[in-house]
Amino acid sequence: MKTKNIFRCSQCGYESLKWMGRCPECNSWNSFDEVTLEPKNKNSKNQIQQIERISPVKLSTVDIDDDHRIVTDIGEFNRVLGGGIVKDSVTILTARPGAGKSTLLLEISNDIAKKGYKVLYASGEESETQISNRANRILNEIPKDIWILSDTSMDNVLKSIEDIDPDLIIIDSIQTFSLEEFNSRAGSPIQSIECANALVDAAKNKNRPRAVIMVGHMTKANEMAGLRTLEHLVDTVLYLEGESDEELRTLMATKNRFGRTGELGLFSMEEKGMIPIENPSEFFITKREDGNIVPGSALSVIREGSRLIIVEIESLVSRSFTPYPSRIGECLRKDQLNTLISILEQRGNIGLYDKNVVIKATGGLKLSEQSVNLAIIMSIVSSVYNKGISNDIVFIAEVGLTGELKKVPSMEGRIKELDRMGFRKVYIPKDGIKGNGKFDNIEVVELRTLQEVIGHVFGKSFS
Repeated sequence: MKTKNIFRCSQCGYESLKWMGRCPECNSWNSFDEVTLEPKNKNSKNQIQQIERISPVKLSTVDIDDDHRIVTDIGEFNRVLGGGIVKDSVTILTARPGAGKSTLLLEISNDIAKKGYKVLYASGEESETQISNRANRILNEIPKDIWILSDTSMDNVLKSIEDIDPDLIIIDSIQTFSLEEFNSRAGSPIQSIECANALVDAAKNKNRPRAVIMVGHMTKANEMAGLRTLEHLVDTVLYLEGESDEELRTLMATKNRFGRTGELGLFSMEEKGMIPIENPSEFFITKREDGNIVPGSALSVIREGSRLIIVEIESLVSRSFTPYPSRIGECLRKDQLNTLISILEQRGNIGLYDKNVVIKATGGLKLSEQSVNLAIIMSIVSSVYNKGISNDIVFIAEVGLTGELKKVPSMEGRIKELDRMGFRKVYIPKDGIKGNGKFDNIEVVELRTLQEVIGHVFGKSFS
């Protein structure tokens, strides 16, 4: 039987009978690799007939094991996954280099092993010595049920799974592994997908379910490298965000078959590894002594998944000596900042055409919700007037182009959280909550426009 050679794009999988300099599918240059196709076995039809037939079952008769999750002692990780690691699940984790992927996975391995489960940690990027050095640095004691494998052969990983029989398999990273039966190089779409398929088969084994967590590379565009097929194969897709020089790390699920998406886990990168942030509101608010009010600071409440977080927004307004003043927003998109500044200039009668404006959220948290609009604007006003806002006052509202305050979701829950934490006053849109709006301690001030809020807080009148 003759073999056949074709050329396959390593970026998108496009196939051609001849080599091409540029892929017509994804426009990548010099991405074609020669692949040898094995002839089909004449007995393949007979082999298919010999495959054990799986009969369908009624959905109502399927039993769910109450103990189908491995619950770790890392609360933030459990939150993102929806309560813990499902025993027959496949998860992929991606992040920028240096974000802490390997550190987090080693801490998870340690926690799982302490509970009596077996863990296989396979790395195609680090040697056994490197993994051991990290473990000695961040772990107080290394459990005996963690096995490490430094190899790039997925065939060896699958053989090790049979020998060790682990409950959790960690692959760091999927783009560094390859199967011998495929001629393409490691990291190519074919190898990544086929290696992932092999791991899915190992995880979904009815007789011996296993949990798999694999690391995926991230591109310069902050997207997972490789085909989208990889994300469709797995049950959960996790993104770990955070710069290498920052303390804060955020873990978010963009896909989760066993829980809600959008859940956010917060960690602090320290010398001893990734430390869960149990009280995020304290982390994102500057602690100041009573009576010490600083201009340019305002508080708001954001919703990340199922949790409410109180954030502090700081602003700095300074005179510009150039024709084009700077607009810098480390915590939000530049277009959003420019829009809010335009609203403040037109509807709040505060000129900023000759002022530099810098916005930052304490702790480095990114602000994507519209509920922080009013707090951002009020922090700028505070900086312009050089007059501070009390630390027990909070602002929750979207601000429209007309200067009117708009409602935001979960308003009552946000105010209840503020009331529980002892804040004194909150500014919200008129009719922003249902019912009588009575709370135990906090005063709710409902106003219609941005001008009314500025006048109420700073005592300014507008004609």
